[in-house]
Amino acid sequence: MTILNNISLKEYNTFGVEVYAKRFVSISSFYDLQQLLKTEKELFLLSGGSNMLLTKDIEKLVTFINFKGISIDRENENSVHITVNSGENWHEFVLWCISQDYGGIENLSLIPGNVGTCPIQNIGAYGVEVKDTITKVEALEIETGKLVPFSNTDCEFGYRNSIFKNHAKGKYILTSVSFQLTKTTHQLNTSYGAIETALKEKNITNPTIKDVSDAVIAIRKSKLPDPKEIGNSGSFFKNPVITTQQFIEIQKQHPTIPSYKISETETKVPAGWLVEQCEFKGKRFGDAGVHEKQALVLVNYGNASGKEIHQLAQNIQQAVFKKFQISLEIEVNIF
Repeated sequence: MTILNNISLKEYNTFGVEVYAKRFVSISSFYDLQQLLKTEKELFLLSGGSNMLLTKDIEKLVTFINFKGISIDRENENSVHITVNSGENWHEFVLWCISQDYGGIENLSLIPGNVGTCPIQNIGAYGVEVKDTITKVEALEIETGKLVPFSNTDCEFGYRNSIFKNHAKGKYILTSVSFQLTKTTHQLNTSYGAIETALKEKNITNPTIKDVSDAVIAIRKSKLPDPKEIGNSGSFFKNPVITTQQFIEIQKQHPTIPSYKISETETKVPAGWLVEQCEFKGKRFGDAGVHEKQALVLVNYGNASGKEIHQLAQNIQQAVFKKFQISLEIEVNIF
């Protein structure tokens, strides 16, 4: 365990923003992390770097969590319980599960980042959220250095939300996540988004979990830029949930507005559609821009600073509120 000085974080964040860590350390074992916490309490935790926008150099000790390992805790003929260390790549874990015919997370294919960050954000896509399969999260309490287990209920999962984004924020380092996945009777979710259409185009009437994963991957690749090719963090804004009455009023002026009914009193509206109606889709402001195929994705064309991307996001928020009186909430963590 060696602490390095003045390290560029450009390769450690999917936006590809050039900022520096005053001090940087990579942690690959639980023991090393416990030892570090004996002398260091002010840490800036870094994992997959996929859900953050860095706007300035980091003064705290940047701690890169690099725990690896997948273990099967127990299984029967119907299900399997798996514990995955936080440094494992999320998409690679999904593909591994599919290769083993373990079902439940195939709709979450190709989401960037590591396993350790998936509960924080409660990642979700195409009608599935990771909370649906998580049984336990283990985390190291920074103040005491003790390992603390969180049950699914303890995590207080919500839409792109959890306890780790609220009153537990900054108090824990997630070390592993445990999942319960299906082995035989997979509950496929193919009705959300374009999955069903993609399967029909391939004449697949009785899809496997791999078929669903392949469809999701194809859809995401057609709509979303690869962070390795153009800097981005996926969806930048949350889909807002508004009152059904407000939706009805907006629909009078904008009859084509898409929506998803949440309840009799609440309706979800796609944030990407709102951004597109404000004519930001495909627009570029220096090296900061909005992706040409998906208005929900802000991109770094090369040398944009985090502050420039954040300013663009704020401009979008203001424009959407002015046009629709809807407040867009940023999904990405801003530092």
